[in-house]
Amino acid sequence: MKLIVQIPCLNEEKTLPETINDIPRTIEGIDAVEILIIDDGSTDRTVDVARELGVDHIVSNRGNKGLALTFMKGVDACLRLGADIIVNTDGDNQYNGADIAKLVQPILKGEADIVVGDRKTETIAHFSFIKKKLQKMGSMMVRFLSGTRVPDAVSGFRAFSRDAAMQLNVVSAYSYTVETIIQAGNKKLSIASVPVGTNPKTRESRLVKSIPRFIMQQFSTMLRMYAMFKPFRTFFFIGAVFIIIAMVPSVRYIYFLMIGKGSGHIQSLILATILFVVGFQVLIVGLLGDVISFNRKLIEETLLRVKKIEIDDLKKRDQTE
Repeated sequence: MKLIVQIPCLNEEKTLPETINDIPRTIEGIDAVEILIIDDGSTDRTVDVARELGVDHIVSNRGNKGLALTFMKGVDACLRLGADIIVNTDGDNQYNGADIAKLVQPILKGEADIVVGDRKTETIAHFSFIKKKLQKMGSMMVRFLSGTRVPDAVSGFRAFSRDAAMQLNVVSAYSYTVETIIQAGNKKLSIASVPVGTNPKTRESRLVKSIPRFIMQQFSTMLRMYAMFKPFRTFFFIGAVFIIIAMVPSVRYIYFLMIGKGSGHIQSLILATILFVVGFQVLIVGLLGDVISFNRKLIEETLLRVKKIEIDDLKKRDQTE
């Protein structure tokens, strides 16, 4: 049983030593623990420091690609290296590395496909009141959209089984945290949560540059992911809203028509017609989206089969060599 801990990095030369030294190299039930660094175009000595610390694997982006693409590049690399379990953590030493042993236990016991570390954000001293409330509200929304019970949806400290990692297809360029949970929930993967510790803040977040921008990015990701997996339900709701609103000017026009004043309120009829047309068009879009979603599922199944074939071939080559 091989565990690979992947660490997406962008200019983490100062915090990387603490992060790596905190990662346990022996865990009960795990035969080998390896560390993989994904360098996202760092301009400092991140890569050199990683080599000096004896990191097992280093993968580099040509320039800065962003957290989501860097995360997926790491997952693909871990799978090709034969990882049975993949743990993702941050390079800023935010999470308690010793808790990796807790993260992997539900997967080792066969109880979960994905395990998300719960930071207990309400207890983190350097989190502001607003940030704590936003984290709580955002996690509630993710739980609703994904049908899961993850209390800390934006926690980047998480473990994936080999099969779960193969099924992930992150399409967002911003962050992977919310998207992977909504994907996993809709793909009926089992998700568990375990409490994890955090370390004092070492630097400001690079992902949350402004709270309004962060909210908009995460909200758009949630909406896009939900519409991707539930297109008919999403567009049916939107179309129904337009149709219900259209009923108001319709009833108004019918009332004036019945009392002989319909000619003076033709604008109500025009407005109702426009709203009805828009509503029905949105419903048609939902039907088309539903058909497209079936095609997406077939494509994802094909991609999963291709990944398994590629990884099995790599394993065979390693065994022969």
